[in-house]
Amino acid sequence: MVALPLPTLPGEISILQSLTLDLRWTWSHEGDALWSYVNEDLWERTHNPWVVLQSTPAERFKALARDKKFLDELASFVAVRERYLKTPGWFRSSEQASQLGGVAYFSMEFGLGAALPLYAGGLGILAGDFLKAASDLDVPIVGIGLLYQEGYFRQVLDASGGQQEFYPFNEPAAMPIEPVILPEGGWLRIPLEMPGRVVLLRVWQANVGRVKLYLLDSNDALNGPPDRGITAKLYGGGTETRLMQEIVLGIGGWRVVKALHPEIEVCHINEGHAAFAIIERARQQALKENIDFWDGLWATRAGNVFTTHTPVAAGFDRFPADLLRKYLPYVEGSIAGDSLTLADILALGRINPDDEEEQFNMAYLALRGSATCVGVSRLHGEFSRRIFQPLFPRWPTCEVPVGHITNGVHMPTWDSAEADRIWTEACGKERWRSDPGTEVANIAQVPDEELWAMRNKNRAHLVHLTRRHLATQLRERGRDAEAVHTADTALDPNILMIGFSRRFTEYKRTDILLRDLDRLGRLLLNENRPAQIVMSGKAHPADSVGKEMIRSWINVARQPKFRQRVVFLEDYDIDLAQHLVQGVDVWINTPRRPWEACGTSGMKILVNGGLNCSILDGWWDEAYRPDVGWAIGDARGGSVEDVDARDAESLYETLETRVIPEFYDCDVAGVPRAWLQRIRNSMSILTPAFAGSRMMKDYIEQAYLPRAQAVAERLKDKNAKAREMNKWSRDLHAGWSSLHIGRPTITRNEATWNVVVPVHLGEVAPSSVRVELFADARDELVPEIVLLHREHEIPGSINGFVYAGAVSTSRSIDDYTARIVPDHPDVVLPNELPLIAWQR
Repeated sequence: MVALPLPTLPGEISILQSLTLDLRWTWSHEGDALWSYVNEDLWERTHNPWVVLQSTPAERFKALARDKKFLDELASFVAVRERYLKTPGWFRSSEQASQLGGVAYFSMEFGLGAALPLYAGGLGILAGDFLKAASDLDVPIVGIGLLYQEGYFRQVLDASGGQQEFYPFNEPAAMPIEPVILPEGGWLRIPLEMPGRVVLLRVWQANVGRVKLYLLDSNDALNGPPDRGITAKLYGGGTETRLMQEIVLGIGGWRVVKALHPEIEVCHINEGHAAFAIIERARQQALKENIDFWDGLWATRAGNVFTTHTPVAAGFDRFPADLLRKYLPYVEGSIAGDSLTLADILALGRINPDDEEEQFNMAYLALRGSATCVGVSRLHGEFSRRIFQPLFPRWPTCEVPVGHITNGVHMPTWDSAEADRIWTEACGKERWRSDPGTEVANIAQVPDEELWAMRNKNRAHLVHLTRRHLATQLRERGRDAEAVHTADTALDPNILMIGFSRRFTEYKRTDILLRDLDRLGRLLLNENRPAQIVMSGKAHPADSVGKEMIRSWINVARQPKFRQRVVFLEDYDIDLAQHLVQGVDVWINTPRRPWEACGTSGMKILVNGGLNCSILDGWWDEAYRPDVGWAIGDARGGSVEDVDARDAESLYETLETRVIPEFYDCDVAGVPRAWLQRIRNSMSILTPAFAGSRMMKDYIEQAYLPRAQAVAERLKDKNAKAREMNKWSRDLHAGWSSLHIGRPTITRNEATWNVVVPVHLGEVAPSSVRVELFADARDELVPEIVLLHREHEIPGSINGFVYAGAVSTSRSIDDYTARIVPDHPDVVLPNELPLIAWQR
């Protein structure tokens, strides 16, 4: 194993080495205590057990081997871990387990803990929570990602409040990962064709409880200097480097899957970055079965799932066609006798395949290559259907095949030790590891006094951490001792704590509370009902607007009157986020609707008894109800300035007249009963609904099991069904222009409109299509599809038929239009064949 030398551990504690390589400690409070006991200072500074072991003196380990208290804690931790790993979890114990061989989950970033900094923001944190939830529920998933040499930047704020970016090196030997060593003794290296050379990708492994995460790394001495830098920075470099990273992730990643887990049936693309896995999967299937690429795509597409996270079309990765011609030529001619060309590949990522100026869109490839596509919240699914509408010309927006599975967060990662204790006493240890939603009802019975004590402890802990973090921040920026000592009085553990942490960018409007500083001052500095704000976040290095938002908050925090009430903590990361979501009373989120695809940060406070006060966007649009939190703004629309002004007014007014008064409305015992009832509602209703376990169960039921069953059917008998579907599709394409729908005849009786439609199918077989009446949504009416039945042939016609049906007179007959759509019992429509013909 490639690693820095470890001290020789006494036999009594030798198990520590293997414990460091199981990232389950990232969501274990017992693990926190264990590693802190080994070396408190190193643990607080790194939260990396691997570094703790590497850097702790041998004498300390000898002392620990004689420390009965430590040995007892170690034995307890090991016993709990062994029971967790060896006892079959919820999914593996279910009747459905035999129906799913495995899932490969591809993501450009994974946020698992501070010791593995391979993430930039919400996408990576979600991916990390996804693997943790899979481990807890014992779902057969493997993760596929990249091992970055530098990862995302670390943030330092200069004297003027400006953001400076630094890129510390990710030393693999100091990370809790290990090389993948093959049985024959060699380090697994994946060859990847690049222009004029072959790049070798080293494969590393991280253990996430029961789940494995495989990470590809190009920084191998066997590669040339430019290629060693492909995986240098997360989202670093120019367009060409980004394309190479996505080729490594998608194509290299699928080759890892085939090398290590041939049982995998479902390929899950988390955002479009890894969409090249779809091409490689189809190509390998074609090579294996001696079929053409399109047969291979029809065979494998049934097993592909795509989750889109992007709220606007401009956010999709696009690449010039010339770059793809440079980097994907190996696809041409790699399948004997196949006429596949790069033009065919380019067509998969374009709206118009003949437009040479149109760039290749990774999200388009992901959608066209997947049988299931979902957004990450109900509202995001709705807007994603509009974004992807161009891929389904003439199809109604409501039928664009994008559903939604709302994100969830891994609650054990985000709960405080005190919250964990309360949940465990009320609902048991298995609450997030059993059938989601069945073990948490008792949280509603926790007494007010206990909930209030938990909230006070969490808030006090955050104040303590904030002061320490702020003091370090000021000291390292060269401030004098007097300035550093001001950190000792920052915030107050007994007053309302408002917080937020996120990427600072224009649409998130993180400066909305700064629109009226006088009003903010009255809100925070009220003598009887004061409030305070703690926040953190980064702006993209190229985002000048986001950087100015940070500077604005820093300038406010440095004003003497606000110094004790406003704190901005630099270098936001997963470790800092955990402390913030545990201690904040009210979490604010102010995106410009509908640009927040989901916004999972607000979910993380639920388990800790925090409350949300947010714009009705992303997850909060479906979660909000008056007894669990507060809604900001409205959905009336208008100019950007008008909407921003209304939302700011709504936020000020909500805080002033509802949030703050309720927090301070205490009885004679000093307990805010109404506030705690709201906490109880939020914890009992929202926490299970937005937990990672619920999200994982939704993916199993709505995506993984259906996709696994479908792809198994298509792979039978040397892909016979897939080859038949491909031929069926080609025949329909060839004959579609020969379809013609005549003028309907409409009669009415008391309750129905009776519709008769002549249809000439030309070169299309009647069994290959459905004839329908369609009415789109209007006012309070929902979309409606009515199947018309083939009554008889049209006399003297060739392949002409009369179709008939009836609809209710409760709706105007003018709402309905006759249409023809493909019909096949095993094809996912319109994903796999977006043909449609209308009567008008």
